[in-house]
Amino acid sequence: MTGPEHPLDPLTPDEIRSVAEACRDRATRMRWENLRFNTITLQEPSKRAMLAYEAEGSAWPPRRAFCVLQAYPDANCIEAVVDLNHAQPTILAWEKIEGVEPLLTPDDCLLAEEVVKRDYTVKDLCESRGLHDMDLVACDPWSVHIPPIPGRLIQTFMYVRTSPDDNHYAHPLDFVPIVDLNTEKVVHIDLPYKSQTPEVPSANNNYHRNLFREWRADLKPLNIEQPEGPSFEVHGNDIDWQKWHIRIGFNYREGLVLHNVGYRDGDRIRPILHRASLVEMAVPYADTKQPYVRKCAFDVGDYGLGNCANSLALGCDCLGHIHYFDAILNDSRGNVFSIPKAVCLHEEDAGMLWKHMDYRTGHAEVRRSRRLVLSFVSTVVNYEYAFYWYFYQDGSIQYEIKLTGELSTNQPGPHEDQSAPHFGVLVGPRVNAQFHQHMFCARLDFAVDDPNGGQGLVVSEMDVLPLEDFNPYGNGFTYTETDLTTEKMAQRVTNAETARVWKIKNPARPSAITGKAIAYKLVPAANPHLMARSRSLVTRRGAFANRNLWVTPHRDEEKWPAGAYTVQSSGGDGLPTWTAENREVGPGHDPVIWHSFGLTHIPRPEDFPVMPYESVGFTLKPVGFFDSNPAVDLPHGANTASKLAFAQDACCNGGPKQKIPLDDDGKRPSLDHFLGVKSKKVERGFEFRPDFDFHKPPVANGQPRSNRSILSNGVH
Repeated sequence: MTGPEHPLDPLTPDEIRSVAEACRDRATRMRWENLRFNTITLQEPSKRAMLAYEAEGSAWPPRRAFCVLQAYPDANCIEAVVDLNHAQPTILAWEKIEGVEPLLTPDDCLLAEEVVKRDYTVKDLCESRGLHDMDLVACDPWSVHIPPIPGRLIQTFMYVRTSPDDNHYAHPLDFVPIVDLNTEKVVHIDLPYKSQTPEVPSANNNYHRNLFREWRADLKPLNIEQPEGPSFEVHGNDIDWQKWHIRIGFNYREGLVLHNVGYRDGDRIRPILHRASLVEMAVPYADTKQPYVRKCAFDVGDYGLGNCANSLALGCDCLGHIHYFDAILNDSRGNVFSIPKAVCLHEEDAGMLWKHMDYRTGHAEVRRSRRLVLSFVSTVVNYEYAFYWYFYQDGSIQYEIKLTGELSTNQPGPHEDQSAPHFGVLVGPRVNAQFHQHMFCARLDFAVDDPNGGQGLVVSEMDVLPLEDFNPYGNGFTYTETDLTTEKMAQRVTNAETARVWKIKNPARPSAITGKAIAYKLVPAANPHLMARSRSLVTRRGAFANRNLWVTPHRDEEKWPAGAYTVQSSGGDGLPTWTAENREVGPGHDPVIWHSFGLTHIPRPEDFPVMPYESVGFTLKPVGFFDSNPAVDLPHGANTASKLAFAQDACCNGGPKQKIPLDDDGKRPSLDHFLGVKSKKVERGFEFRPDFDFHKPPVANGQPRSNRSILSNGVH
């Protein structure tokens, strides 16, 4: 058996095979048939065990696999734990879980489409609409929100193509079958138009290279070249780049996972994140009519981002010198399923990092920013989600999700204005794209220079507010900072008016400069909240999206903010249940951050036939973590591969220096020129003339200028 190199490495192909065989043997002895392998994945060692291993180099924590199995009708869901520390795997736990539905695997989705296409009622409905070739019919498999009947259900939104490569979302059909995966039968069909047979939208709207012919002819190549190769180093799943150290993992549900993220400062790597990943997302739709009220997918819990990951293409999904990581998963029969090139690693130019020009001399120091990019892309039925972790040379981390792919379309309802749907936007004749939201939740287990994995950290909220007192001119403002010490206190929302951020700080490590606790701050974007009303099942199931910040004390078992099993769930699991205890999250309680963010999508015709990406995310920035700008040591030098586009003008590479304009006497202007006031020189800097009136705006060339003050040392 080929073994892993590190306790956090995903299961190897040999390990997956051996685990599957052990589970088959147990099921055979129990005389269970129809065994399906929903999940075979690494059961990560406990946080305590990993910290001991990393600190002491002690023996490996026990290596185990976690499995979710199905054996209808004997057991709808079984959780199994398999020990992998010996030549022969041993089953340590085997438990039936009642009242839940495991996630929908890729094999489940393919099975649902197969069942729908072979159903005689569906075939008759297609025939009555002039559709005679079932190979051109497409059935999009969706989890069922508000299930109308019992069973392990998938609803399929129906479309047709005019050719094998045609965009089927331009041709939505008017009926929605529901499949029971256990019985492999169509058990319900919604017909919003009842006995009517509406005309199928016929206009094509394509993007496929085989069907699109009007290409732009004026786009010239833009190549990313690194003649000396990339600056990163990779050892197994460990990555080193520009003082950053990162370990990655990958699993069926979260996809890419970050472990042990740290920054080298002097002779040691200072930990920043113990673990980070995207752990849930809810995609509720706004249409209140049946059957579309059932559209609310939880893409992480319902399908699994890792299960839906793409195999990336060199020169398309990422540019430059690329290193790929493969993903090793399982299929429903317990066989190894490999996704080559699932995760992309590369570095890219990120514009200017810092610059200053001395206006007295014209001398400029400028450094370009380079960032390391870790990314993967998941296709969840119609949507593509591209996930990016960016690491910058100044110690900042950015997380971005780009949303692209296809809009999930439908025909307007029978009682709607066909040219103006109630809950959507027309993107083609009688092709409606419904309003919806994408609400994400990231789990961030910070360390912030704490060797105990963040045990002693404190989370605080910082707001910027105008001064009420000691503010005679009205220009004063300052910030307030409040420690969030209990779970209820730490349920917070964003506030752009106060520039609200959240700091994760380490009181045991005061800054040498400020004397305050070093920290990283979470800088949120402007985020919407759930539009669903509080009485809605959407709100109960997606409660994590009601707040932008949650903080809980670390527990190994608390992983999924909407619960471990989201398919057909009734809500209330995860964060609402955990935080009902109102546990302490102050120093000594190892706080975990849950950050919810997202966007509200009112579609546009320009989002069709394929959507230009929308972007959401957040940033993590050091606050006192370093004594000064950690990227000040970047070497200077212009990029010699850059060229002038046209034979005119000059640039920083060999051209004349930027000049300060001279005054009428041919001399450089004095500081008075820039200030618009007269001053007299003193021993240190400048001081204002006694006749200068602070209460009147200074005048230059007959025009009022802003009132600008100078400290005695000449600093603005």
